[in-house]
Amino acid sequence: MSLAPRAVLVHRTTEYEELLARHGTHGQAAFVLAGRGRSVEEVAERHRRTERALTDVAAALPLRWRRTRVERSDLDRFLFGPEDVVVVVGQDGLVANAAKYLSGQPVVGIDTDPGRNPGVLVRHRPRDTEALCRAALTPGAQVDALTMTEAVADDTQRLLALNEIYLGSPGHQTARYRIGPDGSPSAAEAQASSGVLVGTGTGSTGWLRSLWIERGGAPRLPAPSDPRLVWFVREAWPSPATGTSLVAGELARQDGLRLTVETDRMVVFGDGMESDALELTWGQSIRVGVSDTTLNLVH
Repeated sequence: MSLAPRAVLVHRTTEYEELLARHGTHGQAAFVLAGRGRSVEEVAERHRRTERALTDVAAALPLRWRRTRVERSDLDRFLFGPEDVVVVVGQDGLVANAAKYLSGQPVVGIDTDPGRNPGVLVRHRPRDTEALCRAALTPGAQVDALTMTEAVADDTQRLLALNEIYLGSPGHQTARYRIGPDGSPSAAEAQASSGVLVGTGTGSTGWLRSLWIERGGAPRLPAPSDPRLVWFVREAWPSPATGTSLVAGELARQDGLRLTVETDRMVVFGDGMESDALELTWGQSIRVGVSDTTLNLVH
């Protein structure tokens, strides 16, 4: 007898819970915020909305399904199963945080704060949960297969990201490396910069877009489902030993961008999760390109 599907509710600690962890009590948090001209009630109300949404989502899950919850900070230690339906309850960014740990499982995005969140990835309301979960496992289910980017180091370390991958020095200071198309070492350029960003169409509304605007709108940004990436070098520094000719470009599905480390240490992290980064040392190389894995977001 096969196991019933499992719903995995992904959530994150609210701002109110973080305030209580820092200040101890509601009253003390209110006192500190009042001294800054702010009210604790605005974050307390968002916390209450999130808790109501989590309760409503849990109540709406199909009755016979198994279920569990995982907080964002525990995602790197959680084992997702192939039979899981991942229900992300929160902001758009939480979907990206979870995406790097998945391998094709369907994802349902539930918005806890409509009107405040853009709702690009968390498109639904708690009342829609049961229908969406059942639809997710229906043959031919309607999903958006969103392109992801992948980094693979020469020691087999691997990282996935839905929005973007950052490669650079810890603390975003100057890093030295060689950069160029994968498979063409003679075309690589030595650079010193504050890092390299490689991103997808889903990420083109965030960090990636700010760099794209600075570069005058080139190259053309991909759509979320386009099997194409764009990349930018941040603040490349020209010197007798480093160049600035390879500072932006795009990668089709078969293409790769290779970096070889020429500094003591570089980190590679995806979607802002700096706490779960790959670490590279002098002489190591890493390839970044389009991943075969997609994020399957249920309509």
